[in-house]
Amino acid sequence: MATPSMEDYLERIYKLIDEKGYARVSDIAEGLEVHPSSVTKMIQKLDKDQYLIYEKYRGLIMTPKGKKMGKRLVERHKLLENFLEVIGVQEQYIYADVEGIEHHLSSDSITCIETLVEFFKREPQRLEELRQLRSELDNDN
Repeated sequence: MATPSMEDYLERIYKLIDEKGYARVSDIAEGLEVHPSSVTKMIQKLDKDQYLIYEKYRGLIMTPKGKKMGKRLVERHKLLENFLEVIGVQEQYIYADVEGIEHHLSSDSITCIETLVEFFKREPQRLEELRQLRSELDNDN
């Protein structure tokens, strides 16, 4: 089972490989705001747990297990960003809020959020009602 820290690394590595075709220790460190030595230690752990294959001085590749997990984590992150945007959270707070909650939700909660987001896509008038209610509540305070 991946820890929240492992998930952050897998998500970042997956995104880098998707965007650039590779993931270097320095890019991972910069993206996660950690020291390169911390990245190396985590990469070794992820290698041991078969999420990726790491060869010193040659780089890393994600295993099918790592790709599957990375993709799921990126999708979860996007879903939560979309959810917070849909319910009206100010854009300046969304990234930090997602980072704060993404590792603490069960798969059942994620599925429910996904269903709610899809509901609002299919029923835009309901989304407008939600936003109207929020506006009314904000004005009452």
